[in-house]
Amino acid sequence: MPRIGYGVYQISPSQTERCVLDALSVGYRSIDTAQCYYNEAEVGSAVRSSGKARNEVFITTKLWGGQGYADTIRSIEQSLRRLDMDYIDLLLIHEPSGDYKEIYRAMEDALTAGKLRAIGVANFIDDTFEDLLKHCNIIPAVNQIETHPFRQQDYMYRRCGECGTVLEAWSPLACGKNGIFNNPVLVSIAEAHGKSVAQVVLRWLYQRNIVIIPKSTHRERMIENLSILDFSLTDGEMSLIATQDKGKSLFNWW
Repeated sequence: MPRIGYGVYQISPSQTERCVLDALSVGYRSIDTAQCYYNEAEVGSAVRSSGKARNEVFITTKLWGGQGYADTIRSIEQSLRRLDMDYIDLLLIHEPSGDYKEIYRAMEDALTAGKLRAIGVANFIDDTFEDLLKHCNIIPAVNQIETHPFRQQDYMYRRCGECGTVLEAWSPLACGKNGIFNNPVLVSIAEAHGKSVAQVVLRWLYQRNIVIIPKSTHRERMIENLSILDFSLTDGEMSLIATQDKGKSLFNWW
């Protein structure tokens, strides 16, 4: 799984194919979508139109609204049809709702059947993550949760590391909330490196081995978000960013 991906949350179906084509053309090789984004079909179309071989592009999607085993199996088939693909690289449970143990068991069986290459969860924090660990046969490969300078998820970061689960950040740039792009600490670090605040935040996550999936509909921003491998943050700068943690969600979802 590439450590830098492209997310398509809140990109309309009419824009998705163009945006994913742009992302692939500038170097992204991982695309993150979901059933409830209603743009899986456009993601699949973009991958085919790009000329990239299927095994060159890592596709993540997420289940939505399932209640148990049988409807999860049907839901996986629906995503495969919408994407028009033979397999999904990574399938996540979008949130801990329904009978998520049975939902996950269906995902384990789909993995064994070759329809999925990896499985995981999103928004499983603290008790729900621990509960799933007690009942699953396959440890979640990924846990995608809200992670950015104002919610650093230190406990889940450590816990996922202990389990061998990759932590993936949704809204790594906090959707622009809390004045992130004008934050004095982040601005000073960005100026020291001749980089943007967005690049500093993404680099901070990258150096923590957290997978990032920034979203933009603008090609130049896609390039900027991808261009974080030519500099490093010092230990002191990493520690300064750590002081910005507020310990709570900016979205009041989980």
